[in-house]
Amino acid sequence: MTTRRRAPARGFARPLRPARTIVGAFGIAVLAGTALLMLPLSTRAGTVADFFHALFTATSAVCVTGLTVEDTATYWSPFGQVVIMLLIQLGGLGIMVSASAVGLMLARRLSVAGRLTAAAEANAVSFDDVRGLARNIVLISLLIEAVTFLLLFLRFGLGYGYGAGEAVWYALFHSVSSFNNAGFALFSDNLIGFASDPFICLPICAAIILGGLGFPVLMQLRREFRRPLRWTMNTRLVLAVSIVLLLGGTIYITALEWTNPRTLGAYDPAARILIGFFHSVQTRTAGFNSIDIGRMHDETWVGMDVLMFIGAGPAGTAGGIKVTTFAVLYFILLTELRGEASVHIFGKRLSRAVHRQAISVVLLAIALVMAAVIALMLITGHPFDKVLFEAVSAFGTVGLTTGITYSLPPAAELILVVLMFVGRLGPLTIGSAFAFRDRRILYEYPEERPAIG
Repeated sequence: MTTRRRAPARGFARPLRPARTIVGAFGIAVLAGTALLMLPLSTRAGTVADFFHALFTATSAVCVTGLTVEDTATYWSPFGQVVIMLLIQLGGLGIMVSASAVGLMLARRLSVAGRLTAAAEANAVSFDDVRGLARNIVLISLLIEAVTFLLLFLRFGLGYGYGAGEAVWYALFHSVSSFNNAGFALFSDNLIGFASDPFICLPICAAIILGGLGFPVLMQLRREFRRPLRWTMNTRLVLAVSIVLLLGGTIYITALEWTNPRTLGAYDPAARILIGFFHSVQTRTAGFNSIDIGRMHDETWVGMDVLMFIGAGPAGTAGGIKVTTFAVLYFILLTELRGEASVHIFGKRLSRAVHRQAISVVLLAIALVMAAVIALMLITGHPFDKVLFEAVSAFGTVGLTTGITYSLPPAAELILVVLMFVGRLGPLTIGSAFAFRDRRILYEYPEERPAIG
């Protein structure tokens, strides 16, 4: 009697690819949002929105960017605005994290695949901490949005005389948009009408900064705020670099625009400082504006390009290459200049794998942005400085614009859609999602060093 061997199940031979799942989930969310925004119910005129405009808006909302090709306040109906707000919330929290939170509420548990994808999307430190990850992210987000909502509601109602219903809606939409670093506003001039009002600008800035720190940092600060010696390298880097960039950006923007009569020069000194700080915060990937960006000096745009390209913290609602990547490259450079053998940050040795990741992210980001800039210049004919600002803003999921977004043809809109999508998920995530297979090299080639520099 012979026995047959059972072939191993094919499902176990195929490795899980969280990156591919995450990219697919964001893609589905964008398509679903596009379909909803193309409903006649979504526009104030009751007509079907143009496909490219709906796709652009849905991508901008899911990728929490804030660039718009139609005026959010006048083109989209209340239903369309609610769709945009929900897409912002979904994209800011993360598709897989949101799905995991729903799964926990309904089933009280997560599958192995669900835990893997949620951990990958949120940059969880270990697989074990995923059990409470989704729940904590949702709770922290809702708490910060609730506080921001209350402050804005009181100001809109008491300071500007809005009715209760209007004050609730404006406060709710802008609290969600600010914490998720989206930059969508329900006013045709964005927040220019509130440029000198600290009771509107500062709560929005606080929500943006907290959202930009990243969920791993927020959760550690929540547990160990008074014990900084226990903070991880990630938390210390994010906090230190964020403070430096916020202060540096404020000084840079305020100094260059101080006498510009078309921007800060039209306000009193206290308001100028507030506006300078506000726009330094926006370059962390938020995208609100309280003055006309198109009237700033060219030199100011260049500095803002740099800040937008860097972005904010990883595993949060922000985009860009992330402040940790920027910090790692700085310490690598410092180590080379000192002639040291290994990179040390805050008394810890940096893994060499992180060197490669940081360099890969920056090179891929530069290549993508410059390719987009060249294509946009060929398509639109706009000058380099404005096109560069637009491309960096899209890649960094910022949403600031010099004013050319509304005039872009469909081909240019598609380029920005790609930039926003890649910028939200990250070049490495996109690359690993489309990799055909994992390669394990079991040998090494002989070592040799070319001349550098």
